[in-house]
Amino acid sequence: MSTPMTAADHSPAPFSLGHFVAGRQVAGASGREGPVYNPATGALRGHVAFATAEETRAAIAAAEAALPGWASVTPLQRARILFRFKALLESHADEIALTLTSEHGKVLSDARGEITRGMEVVEFACGIPQLLKSEFTENVGTGVDSWSMRQPVGVCAGITPFNFPAMVPMWMFPVAIACGNTFVLKPSEKDPSVPLRLAELLKEAGLPDGVFNVVNGDREAVDTLLTDPRVAAVSFVGSTPVAEYIYRTASASGKRVQALGGAKNHMVVMPDADTRNAASALVGAAYGSAGERCMAISVAVAVGDAGDRLIEAVKQQLTELKVAPGTVDKADMGPLVTREHLERVRGYVDLGVQEGASLVVDGRDLRVKGAEQGYYLGPCLFDHVTPGMRIYREEIFGPVLVVVRVPDLESALDLVNAHEFGNGTAIFTASGEAARSFTQRVQCGMVGVNVPIPVPMAFHSFGGWKRSLFGPLHVHGPDGVRFYTRLKTVTSRWPTSAREGAQFVMPTMK
Repeated sequence: MSTPMTAADHSPAPFSLGHFVAGRQVAGASGREGPVYNPATGALRGHVAFATAEETRAAIAAAEAALPGWASVTPLQRARILFRFKALLESHADEIALTLTSEHGKVLSDARGEITRGMEVVEFACGIPQLLKSEFTENVGTGVDSWSMRQPVGVCAGITPFNFPAMVPMWMFPVAIACGNTFVLKPSEKDPSVPLRLAELLKEAGLPDGVFNVVNGDREAVDTLLTDPRVAAVSFVGSTPVAEYIYRTASASGKRVQALGGAKNHMVVMPDADTRNAASALVGAAYGSAGERCMAISVAVAVGDAGDRLIEAVKQQLTELKVAPGTVDKADMGPLVTREHLERVRGYVDLGVQEGASLVVDGRDLRVKGAEQGYYLGPCLFDHVTPGMRIYREEIFGPVLVVVRVPDLESALDLVNAHEFGNGTAIFTASGEAARSFTQRVQCGMVGVNVPIPVPMAFHSFGGWKRSLFGPLHVHGPDGVRFYTRLKTVTSRWPTSAREGAQFVMPTMK
């Protein structure tokens, strides 16, 4: 294995990436590794090492060793390091976006948007001196005061997906380290360069060695993080089967867990909605980033007579959608992340046809000139889909939109609420009454009204309901601070020198 190169390297020669532990790049020692491809061309970019349990434990040990010193740093000093980190993110945004596009495939404008959304969480975490302020009550009893404190939980771990290699890690570690914790990140092995670059920039910003560590790998590294007694908290974003496994395994090991799972996000289009606006929102939300977003709209629910108008408007816009490598100017949609994922999504399109849905737009035969070996699938649109079909029930995670027709809002609500996932949803309507009823009664964690992708800003919290979230707390925002801190309540008095007798009853305040 060759010496690890900088994570931002774009040379034609394949690179070899290892880990980032205790403030430095570390080459993998196991001999196990995985390929990293450019999905736009199918070309091999390099290899990433897969950490053994021993290597993962070394990263945990580095985080544990750094914990006492970092926890004692004042919140204001932590915030100043994060301010410098944010400035470095801004100055290196174009470089990071290009690396991200080269390994994930999303278009450059979308990659820049992802970095911006991640930076917003860093900005939120820069306010940690205010966010850690607690409550104080004077004289809960005569001469007795009581107050609360929020303190770090310890070594925290984050396990993040391929679709947002910059943003999702930044949903986690800025808040965690701002609260005084140390962190071990296990990013996706499909696009590992950006997380390693973030580690380099954190060090440049002045973060002490060992506070933030990155281990690349597979299940061996994950299971070590889930079961090692030195890890106090685990954050995860990914598919529901894995989220449930993460939650059960880490919880059984005594850790606090937030595990965000899959989604099948519905957008309800009422008959009174502006059809052109609804279609534009739907195309962007369904096909942006090739549908590889946990907040992508993958089901359009056409209410009443909205269906035919909506289908025609979406079809028209799809004829204008530009599919190309993410670095091409004005590209709307790039490739899928790997050839295996491309075949999986294409298989769902085949299945939808077999199930009897009407394939209105078929993107299976798309060929991108000059990038014939890339992992491309054109936009696919199904009409007359029913709830019993697998293409309706299961998360496809690709540029496939299904349309279900229902007679009224009540039926739309029943449809959304019956689904096992409850991540995000939206309603497009001109009726305040319909919107109010929908937002109050729908069983989802995030709701948009004439907003197709209702991702909360960093100072709110992100998370779903039902089988889209395991654990009681969402990520970033106020819930992020709650997750990465432990509450301690102090009751204090300074008695007179008079000696008091023993008390054998429940103490009460007077």
